[in-house]
Amino acid sequence: MQNLKMANNFKHILKIMKKMAIILVFLLPLGLFLKYFSEKKNIQNNNSLLWKISGNHLSKPSYIFGTMHLICMGDFVWTNKMSESLENCDKICFEINKADPQLKMKRSALMIDSSGKTLIDYFSPEQYLAISKYLKDQLGVNILRLSKMKPMVLEAILIRDIVNCPNTVSYEDTIMKMGQFSNKEIIGLEEPREEFEAFERLPNDSLASHILEEINHPEITQINYQILLKTYKLQDLPSLYEQIIKTKDIKDNIGPLLYDRNAKWIGRMTDKMNKSSVFFAVGAGHLWGDKGVITLLRKEGYTVEAIK
Repeated sequence: MQNLKMANNFKHILKIMKKMAIILVFLLPLGLFLKYFSEKKNIQNNNSLLWKISGNHLSKPSYIFGTMHLICMGDFVWTNKMSESLENCDKICFEINKADPQLKMKRSALMIDSSGKTLIDYFSPEQYLAISKYLKDQLGVNILRLSKMKPMVLEAILIRDIVNCPNTVSYEDTIMKMGQFSNKEIIGLEEPREEFEAFERLPNDSLASHILEEINHPEITQINYQILLKTYKLQDLPSLYEQIIKTKDIKDNIGPLLYDRNAKWIGRMTDKMNKSSVFFAVGAGHLWGDKGVITLLRKEGYTVEAIK
């Protein structure tokens, strides 16, 4: 009798366990799916070039947009939401005031090397010859015309060669024209001198190494650019940031180029946003990361959210 009772109890327990097993079969995959979906959603929430800045006593929201300074017209990313956000702002702010009538003259003066060195002094004879040949053969530029300029000028020239298409477009110039059409004031976060000083803090050997890498291995440079471009068009800021900070010769000198400028901009952005609604347009690499503009603004108490 006792054995029969134990057998019945055992069957009852088995029945309960079977029911639990059936439930778990559905619950576990659902739990894993929800976890995956949640993580995927969080990742996708970061996929935007446009971010709204609000809260912290702002009377009107401002926006920040991540640009690529030069891009092929067919790769230009611009949506209705971006147009609406731009239209809703009172002012447009770039890294540098692009509407400054003295900008070209200021930049030209800053390109001249006042140290007494000429361009050849920054390279070995072999390196200088390779650069000279590349500029002449590929771009039709005589290096002697650049002899009194700083090495960073070479980088600016080579960038235009990397973006190789019939019709290139500048985000800054395009956004500025949109703003001027609506009579919006154009302002800047820093002076051209500050921008140049950031690049001048880079070690000369790193800059020279980067220039020679582009000249000696243009196919690798082009592949890297295409990867960055694809990531940019996906509006995937986290991946774009990771690619930038891992770039050879940049990863060890990221402070002056990104982090120091980001930190300096926050106070200036705050001052401008307290006065009016601003559409900020800066290089996309400045936005993401622990020391990126989005994180720094959040630390100051602002709500910063992606606009899809």
